[in-house]
Amino acid sequence: MSTLTVLDAATRAALPFSVTLPPGFEIVTGRPGPDFRIYTVRRGEQSFVMVYAGPASQFPIYSGQMLEAGGRASIVSTEDGVRHAMEHLFQRPDAPREVHVWTMSLDGGDRALAEQIAQSVDIR
Repeated sequence: MSTLTVLDAATRAALPFSVTLPPGFEIVTGRPGPDFRIYTVRRGEQSFVMVYAGPASQFPIYSGQMLEAGGRASIVSTEDGVRHAMEHLFQRPDAPREVHVWTMSLDGGDRALAEQIAQSVDIR
């Protein structure tokens, strides 16, 4: 039995963050904890981006250069001369205090799409 819930537009509007979803993508939630939630941005069964909203994330989960810009800390890795923004951490004054966004390990166009989605996340 699946505990995943697909979020409708009204539920997405109430999230502590906004995200631009390309056509065919949805946000699902599952496995909430006592004071946190984890959201998955996916197309079909393929996960592209994960978002943690809670008091203390596991940031960073990837290794790379940490940059701070646009109100967030980002981890950027360079592979074959190409920079990839792997994850982002926002800190908020109110709960949830941290919104941690990370991309799944994907290849090619899916990887670029995951990065684009993760870059579109902003806190409310």
